[in-house]
This record gives sequence, structure tokens and C-alpha cells, in this order.
Amino acid sequence: MEWALDHRRSGVVALGLSGFESEPNEPFAEHFRVAADEGLRRVAHAGEHAGPESIRSVLEVCGAERVGHGISAAEDPELMEHLTAADIPLEVCPTSNIRLGAVTDLESHPFDRLLRAGVPVTLNTDDPAFFDTTLSDEYLKMADIFGYGEQELAAIARTALRKAFVSDAARQRLAAEFDRQLAELGEELFGAPFEPIAE
Repeated sequence: MEWALDHRRSGVVALGLSGFESEPNEPFAEHFRVAADEGLRRVAHAGEHAGPESIRSVLEVCGAERVGHGISAAEDPELMEHLTAADIPLEVCPTSNIRLGAVTDLESHPFDRLLRAGVPVTLNTDDPAFFDTTLSDEYLKMADIFGYGEQELAAIARTALRKAFVSDAARQRLAAEFDRQLAELGEELFGAPFEPIAE
């Protein structure tokens, strides 16, 4: 905690927690309280192998603003409603979830269920070298399995931009660059720009 606070000017913006999701989060509650008081953002892994209760725990005990994985939220309609209302995103890593046995295959992955329920979800790699994947691979897999087109994929990317732990100015710059590249891609592939996604 002290190291994180000492290195804020070097780019540290958040305190994260990962490990065995079945272990209690209470031993870290004070660290997360201090992080919040000092202006650090908070993120914690939960709900990959453990159930929805592990997600509730990191929200309540750690004050998590983002949840790493969080896919078991799909088992709990009330939790999905809470995540949607509170605008708390899940950092979903489909390939990792399969390789680590959290789900059996992409077809049964709860990503689409979470997305359709209105839960803010982002696509991530977890550990690209270890799981032999890239962020582009994750997007292409979801497009293939769930039939997402450019509008859905762009909206997922937009959620990542919206929930990134960056300044508002940086977020606006990134969003403008994203829209520019999206328009260029549309022109290149289809002869007409993709429409920017409204936030």
C-alpha cells in the first residue's frame, strides 16, 4: 500500500486484489479504505471460480469499482441489476476462463447473457502470453460465437474506454481517436465509415 501511494506520480492509479477468490477479503479492507481516501481507484478479482457471493464481497468489503472476471454474476439476477445500476464493469477474459476451467466452452460462456442484461462488460486477455491470445482474438471469438457486428463490438470497446482509470481529458482523447480509427476501418472494409457509438 505504501509503495502504491509513493508511486502515484510514476503512474500508479489503482489498488488491485487477486488470488484465491474463496479466501476472505476482510484482511484487505483497511488497505482499500486507505486507497479510497488517498484517491486511488479499486479493482478486485472475483466471480471466476467462486460464486456471486465473492463478487458481492469485493464490492462491499473492498469498494471495488471494477471486478476482474465476475462471470458468476450471471447466476444472480439481483447482482446483475446492481452492477448495471451502479455502472460497475466486469473485466471478462473468455479464453482465460476456458483454459482455467471456469467455463467449458465459448458457446456456454455467460458474456452475452451479462451484456444483454445491461451489465457493463469489457473484453480482456488476462495473460496473453500464457493463454496464447490477443485482445483482437477475444473480440473476434465473441463476434463469431455470439454474432456481434461492428456496433456491438464498438460498444464493448467504448465501455472499456468509459471505465478506464484515466483522466477525463485522456478519456476524451482516446474516444476521439477510437472514433477516427473506427471510421477509417469502415471506409477500408465497406467504403463507408462506421457510425460512432453514442455513450
